[in-house]
Amino acid sequence: MIRIAISGASGRMGQTLAEAAGLNSNIEIGCTLDLGDNLEKMLDSFDVLIDFTRPEATLEYLAVCQKAGKGIVIGTTGFSNDELLLIEAAANDIAIVFAPNMSVGVNLTLKLLDTAAKVFGEDADIEIVETHHRYKVDAPSGTALKMGEVVANALGRDLSACAVHGREGIEESRSRQTIGFSSIRGGDVVGDHTVSFFMEGERVEITHKASSRMTFANGAVRAASWLSGKQSKLYSMQDVLDL
Repeated sequence: MIRIAISGASGRMGQTLAEAAGLNSNIEIGCTLDLGDNLEKMLDSFDVLIDFTRPEATLEYLAVCQKAGKGIVIGTTGFSNDELLLIEAAANDIAIVFAPNMSVGVNLTLKLLDTAAKVFGEDADIEIVETHHRYKVDAPSGTALKMGEVVANALGRDLSACAVHGREGIEESRSRQTIGFSSIRGGDVVGDHTVSFFMEGERVEITHKASSRMTFANGAVRAASWLSGKQSKLYSMQDVLDL
């Protein structure tokens, strides 16, 4: 029996998560908790924690899981570089799946982006546009940054050095060594991401659109089930999906 705990979710969401993910007799929702709940008092209720909260809460839960030897699936975004190092360090002691997007479709898209970037090489101008609901506070989204990282790695570039975030005023003509990011916020959009490869005479656009947050729930439960019994290491959804 694999028992999972869900942070940043109400009990009702936990039930919906169970139904949407098609949980069988080998997986159950051990508990749900909201920000401020004492995770240490719930350690006997779960084997793997699924966390979709905020960086400060995630790091608190991570420390508890690390001390207790519990696995954790992290879908939170917006971490600083120093906070990312803390997650990497914790993976020396416990098994962690860390992904900015748990959607199976998004992670398949990452694989397609890697292939496209290698095929087009230096012949394409690359732009990433992401759209989310009005309440999303980090920009670009973690998923957009991951897409940029995949493309940059495929091209042998350092994303931090070649990323351009928005454009304004009069600038020099666009360099093909850059990867552009644009963020749109409005309404109730769950999450749209498009990566465009612009060549002379043609362009290729790879798009993923999420119409329901349950796609993230499905992927997170799949990751938690996969993580159970794995050795201490930092894993991605690419590992979970064998991509």
